[in-house]
Amino acid sequence: MKAWIFARYGPPDVLQLREVPLPAFRDDHEMLVRVYASSVNPADRHNLNLPFIFRKGHGFLRPKTGRTGLDLAGRVEAVGAGVTGFRVGDEVFGVGAGAYAEYAISDQVEVALKPKAVTFEQAAAVPIAAVTALQGLRDKAQVRPGQRVLINGASGGVGTFAVQIARSLGAEVSAVCSTRNVEMVKSLGAVRVFDYSKEDFTQSGEHYDVICDTQLNHALSAYRRVLSPGGVLLAIGAGPGSIGRVLPRMLKTMMGSRIVGPKVKFFVASVRTGDLVALKELMEAGKVVPAVDRRYPFNQVPDALRYLIEGHARGKVVITVGEENRPAS
Repeated sequence: MKAWIFARYGPPDVLQLREVPLPAFRDDHEMLVRVYASSVNPADRHNLNLPFIFRKGHGFLRPKTGRTGLDLAGRVEAVGAGVTGFRVGDEVFGVGAGAYAEYAISDQVEVALKPKAVTFEQAAAVPIAAVTALQGLRDKAQVRPGQRVLINGASGGVGTFAVQIARSLGAEVSAVCSTRNVEMVKSLGAVRVFDYSKEDFTQSGEHYDVICDTQLNHALSAYRRVLSPGGVLLAIGAGPGSIGRVLPRMLKTMMGSRIVGPKVKFFVASVRTGDLVALKELMEAGKVVPAVDRRYPFNQVPDALRYLIEGHARGKVVITVGEENRPAS
């Protein structure tokens, strides 16, 4: 099969498209998925160029596996002896190891059946970004009907899902984005959209029960000013840049919140079947629609990652791997 491989750490240019053997099962609960579409996430670009202190288990000088890509949508080609609930021929979406390839291995607890009316491209846009938004808003912030929620970074991969998921949870949703994305974010269900080039939401005089923030580009005092008593700052990422730039922003926010507030919640999402099924139901009900910005063919994976790094993606950036990319019959 063809797969994108990196033999050394670095920018997307280190990726090479090569012929490699089909991946093997590591245990009986895995399945082989023919990948029809994938998508790019910040985690994918970070894995290409991990700082030395984070390379334990990955290879200090050279990557051990040299494979990247997580989100996928495709068709099950083979199943392990312990797999239940899936069979050969099923159309699925979720995550898999080394998804920038024609085939990838997924554990049965990391995939779900693809919604029939959703294309493989749309389904591949969902797993990491949408699960992150769902777990953050539903589980960590515990958003309830009637609450006021603000999404800072509403036009990005996680942000576009967060606007829709917060609304599905019954919240009144406000959002922050750039001028060119205002109408798009409104179409997702935000009742109030701040164009950050013209208006600072922290100076608006409005208050929110939850601020879901993918940027962390304001001082803690500014967040305190617009959070209701007992309100929560849900930190999902820390804006654009390498992990060497993002991590200090997160640590600064974490330490500062313990001293002066507000309450800040950080978390790392874990893609599991139950949450994918919940998202499948939201998509089938028309409450969540994946926002796809650009589509890249399989031979342009480095270009897709470079576009993500530029930081201007509107929604998700998708890679079409296989020839089939149509709604399931």
